[in-house]
Amino acid sequence: MTSTDRSCSSTRRSAAALHFLKKYFLEGVSIPFVFFQTLYWLIAFRYNLFYLYNEKYVMSIVMIFGALIGGMTTEGGGAVAFPVMTIALNISPVVARDFSLMIQSCGLTAASFTIFFMSIAVEWHSIVFSTFGSTFGIIFGFEIADQLLSAAEKKMMFVSVFFSFAIALFLLNSERKRITFDSIHNFTLFKAVILIANGFIGGILTGIAGSGVDVCSFSILTLLFRISEKVATPTSVVLMSANSMFGFFWRRYMDDAISQDSWEYFAVCLPVVVFFAPLGSFMASHFHRLTLAVLIYILETVALVGAVVVLRPALPLLCASASLVILSFAFYYAIGRYGKRMADQVTKLQQAKSISVDKNLTEAEDKGLDIWINHRLIFAVHF
Repeated sequence: MTSTDRSCSSTRRSAAALHFLKKYFLEGVSIPFVFFQTLYWLIAFRYNLFYLYNEKYVMSIVMIFGALIGGMTTEGGGAVAFPVMTIALNISPVVARDFSLMIQSCGLTAASFTIFFMSIAVEWHSIVFSTFGSTFGIIFGFEIADQLLSAAEKKMMFVSVFFSFAIALFLLNSERKRITFDSIHNFTLFKAVILIANGFIGGILTGIAGSGVDVCSFSILTLLFRISEKVATPTSVVLMSANSMFGFFWRRYMDDAISQDSWEYFAVCLPVVVFFAPLGSFMASHFHRLTLAVLIYILETVALVGAVVVLRPALPLLCASASLVILSFAFYYAIGRYGKRMADQVTKLQQAKSISVDKNLTEAEDKGLDIWINHRLIFAVHF
């Protein structure tokens, strides 16, 4: 290759990189950013919301990381907001839950726009059927389950569930040469029921802590249905966005019970989240999946250890949390093994079909060759 050819090749790569930066980063991130920022600053000037930053600026800083993690990983921003607010800042779990749903309804919606704008693949079966189940789960969590748990129980349940998710992710990444798909193969009514039931359980967690259906969806998709993380992660972001909007709607218009504190935290975090959440979605497409996994391992381990150290839960609650982690591990391990068997069966079936098609093509070619030879012989005899 001459120096001129190398120069032309470099120029083409630079032009392609510039086009990618302009179309996907500048437009994909800036469009939701400009939309939400315009609305926010008009409202902020109209109602003079700036005094809120004097007392609540800490959450603005926290949600920089929360929004990035929410956009980059399968965990919503509430995965950072809820433990920080309830454990580190000693804020009521109800306030933290409502705030998580409110801020995710904007931040993850902005991230979802970026996902669709960049044409990133998602699993629509999971989004539709999991949302159907989680809608009822969220209502059950709001109206029934939340009333049955104390503040300490909610905090320990949250960190235990998310630590269990970190274990599920570790199990997933410990497999070598894992077979993955971009969609659920041979989708049936039974698989739809699994997604609905999983969504219902995740919805209950979301109704209690403001997050949960996303990690439940990711775990089932990757461990049971063997969906690639590159598809399961944006799927969970879109799913959590839809469920956050529903949860926000229910708490605001059906229960009419969102506290003033939740609104104020929402006001100081919105301008931060609507930029960093879509930025996180963009960054996730360039990070190695193991890098993101290690980030989740560290985050959930710190959250669990911090909860035990700060809350000092009573022995029964500590045992219940440990049991939840152990049972979750057993469940994830079981569905992982079953999912591996299903993936192997699908692969064997695809290979069998491929061999059958090749055989039919070969037979057709041989038959065609025989016909051609016979025609040539007839032609030769005739003349």
